[in-house]
Amino acid sequence: MKITILIANAYGMGGTIRTVFNLAGGLAERHQVEIVSLVRHTEKPFFAVPDGVELKALTWIGPYAEAHDNPSRIDEWRERRPASPVPPSEFRRNRYLNVRTERVVRKLLRRTDADVVMGTRPGINLLISRWAPRRVLTIGQVHTHLGSHAADLRTAMRKRYPRLDGLTVLTESDRDKFMDFLGPPPGWLVSMPNALPPGEYPQSSQENPIMVAAGRIAAVKQYPKLLKAFSMVASVHPEWRLRIYAGGEGQDDLRTQIADMGLSNQVTLMGRTRDLPGELSKGSLLAVSSRYEGFGMTIIEAFSVGVPVVSFDCPQGPREIIEHERNGLLVPAQEVTSLGWALLRMVENHEERQRMSEAALRSSEAYALPVITRRWEEYIEERKASKAAR
Repeated sequence: MKITILIANAYGMGGTIRTVFNLAGGLAERHQVEIVSLVRHTEKPFFAVPDGVELKALTWIGPYAEAHDNPSRIDEWRERRPASPVPPSEFRRNRYLNVRTERVVRKLLRRTDADVVMGTRPGINLLISRWAPRRVLTIGQVHTHLGSHAADLRTAMRKRYPRLDGLTVLTESDRDKFMDFLGPPPGWLVSMPNALPPGEYPQSSQENPIMVAAGRIAAVKQYPKLLKAFSMVASVHPEWRLRIYAGGEGQDDLRTQIADMGLSNQVTLMGRTRDLPGELSKGSLLAVSSRYEGFGMTIIEAFSVGVPVVSFDCPQGPREIIEHERNGLLVPAQEVTSLGWALLRMVENHEERQRMSEAALRSSEAYALPVITRRWEEYIEERKASKAAR
């Protein structure tokens, strides 16, 4: 079958983009798969397009727009207005969901020969639910937990999501919340974790005094709290280093905080990386200080190279991936001192860290791409049968 996956900007760098590329590559082993990006801002995507997957964009933005897309004045006006089914809060989060992209999405859906069309964020799911023809199987993906959405977006989701043929969320806890929120029929809503990229992974030796954190520089990641927790380690074990792999605005502010705390010799902002598992394997511990996580892709990537994780027990993801005391440690959310003590415990107990490293490797097997791909194929077939029976 042919599967089209719609994404806001496939040419950027982010967790959703990375996981969509992984899934597309897995599905392309047995199906025709294309990723359609609403916008394109650069010549080449940040992540490599998987073999067998076609990538195309509907519009250009930024400095390339005039050369490639030549937008008219009315196109520029449309870009400033939200797509008709997209509420203000979702438009503020992603301005690619505008009238101009809505028009090209409608055209795409009207002409598509795809059997399945998937959306990858709430606004795109709303567009698909409104404009996809009946002949197409429509599936929405949810990459952030229900509680992170504003009231106007939840209202739109409650109204339009039931028009989709199926919906996937990343965790069982979020599935429970969506079940209460939407009251869907049996089989319509499932939890579908992200998959690990394919390939052979290096393994951590657990000998390097390196702690890793990863994810965009944003308030939700709470890097200042991580710095405070890490300072408890740094004061006792100055040989340990913290490497933060992150991009986005706020790097200068974070660098200033590092200097103000006297951690410039021990904390390094590493920027973005295309090979996070490879960088994780150079360390011995992953630290997660997020206020909330939709899933926790970096956690399973750490597991894949034998790196245990210390994380806040924040809503959703970490608590469903980390088995406390087996492959990592969970500490009460927002308790910075508890996070610091947990990091210190792992730093000072090499034998425990090694034991958790081996358990982490075993845990990662549940997220192998062939395993998750097969779950997707079974779900799609079930939804096709359910739709045909209606």
